[in-house]
Parts: sequence; structure tokens; C-alpha cells
Amino acid sequence: MLADAGSGVVVAIVCAAVFGTSFISGVFGMAGGLILIGALIAFGLPMPVVMTYHGIAQAASNVWRALLWWRWVDPRILAWFIAGGLVAFAVFSVLRFVPDRAVVLIAIGILPFAALALPDRLVPKADRPTGAAICGMTSVGTQLFAGVSGPLLDAFFVRSGADRRLVVATKAACQFFGNLFKIVYFTALSPPGSWSAETASAIAIVVASFLGTAASRSLLERLTDAHFRVWTRAIVLVAGAVSLAAGLLDLADL
Repeated sequence: MLADAGSGVVVAIVCAAVFGTSFISGVFGMAGGLILIGALIAFGLPMPVVMTYHGIAQAASNVWRALLWWRWVDPRILAWFIAGGLVAFAVFSVLRFVPDRAVVLIAIGILPFAALALPDRLVPKADRPTGAAICGMTSVGTQLFAGVSGPLLDAFFVRSGADRRLVVATKAACQFFGNLFKIVYFTALSPPGSWSAETASAIAIVVASFLGTAASRSLLERLTDAHFRVWTRAIVLVAGAVSLAAGLLDLADL
């Protein structure tokens, strides 16, 4: 049964999930979005609404994280990422594809393992123009197909060997624009009347996202680069395994 996306109870639960996952994303630059989209799917919202709520939360979390670390944002990587993202957005706008929940859960479950399995020689580095453009195209395409692309971005950024602050800041800026693409795309595809009180819900989600991100800064400062990479990989793989299991169970019930 589909939940009313604008109901007070649903919005309150979503805001609690957004706060927790924004904290995780604020520390590790990823993983929070992967967990959040699984939670939103579990609430029984229509898929276009899941994607729109998720896009709002992640856009807010990422823009706040990028502002906190703005000195570490690389504008060249960001520009090439946006250029590649526009290509993916144009293709999906023609296709008007909307995934079902089982497909999304399975896709986000497989994604962390697929990204980890890619050998270094096949992963374009985000600190190079071609790599950043490919990163934008594949990342935005994955966001519009599965709702998240954090593990894929991790493969592009973390393997470049950049400082953890540049990784977190520049990935946040890139993900902000990726989520803007997702919000525009899925808002247009949302069924009429699928959610009410849109403005109030969006504001509550943005506030929860800002608070969770702000709370994460002190922990990120205390992490070493080595611990950052170890914990990022562990959290993402666990979240991926849970999502994959949930997707397969959901598919078996169809």
C-alpha cells in the first residue's frame, strides 16, 4: 500500500532518516544516500516520489557539505562532471524511464560490489577532464536509473588518491548537481496528486539534512585518510548487501 507522501507522520519519519543518513554522508561523503533510498522505499511511497524526496534530501546535504568545505572543491572537476551529467539527463528525458522498487533495491545492492570490483586501470580518474566527464555521465545516469551513485563516485574519486577533504567536498558539489537533475526529472514524472504539502515537506527535509550534515564535521576532522577509506568501504558494502537481499525478496513476491 502506498503511503501519503505529504502526511505528517511520513514526513516526520523521513526527516529522522534524513538527519541520520546526512550525518553518515557528512563523515564519509557517501553511504547515507544508499541507506536513505532503501528507507524511503520501505515507507511505501510511489517511486517518482521516493526519487524526488531522496533528491531533495541529498541535494540539501551535499550543498551544505560543499559549502562547509568550499575551499577544497575543485571547479574543473565540477564543470566536466556537469557537462557529462547533461548528456545522461538528455537521454533519460527522451526515455522517461521510471524503475520499480525491486529494480532499484537490486541495483543499489549490486552497485557497491561492482564499483569495488572494477580494476584500477579501467576506472577513469575524476581529477582528469575525460574522467570527470565520464563520471558525470555515468553517475547521473545511475542516479536516474537507481536513485544513487555514491559507490560509483567513490571509484572515480577515492582511487585518484586525492586528499579526503577534496574527495568529500568535490563529490558533494558533483552530487548536488546530480540530485538537481534527479529532482527535475522525477518531479515531472510524479503521478498527479501523489504528494501534498510539497513545500512544507521539502523545507522540513532540507532542515533535517542541514542539521545532520553540520553535526558530522567534527568527526570527519578526527578521521585519518586511512580510517576514512576503510570505514567508507565497510559501510557501503554492508548497506549494499542489505539492499540486494531486500530487492531479491521483493522480486520473489512479484
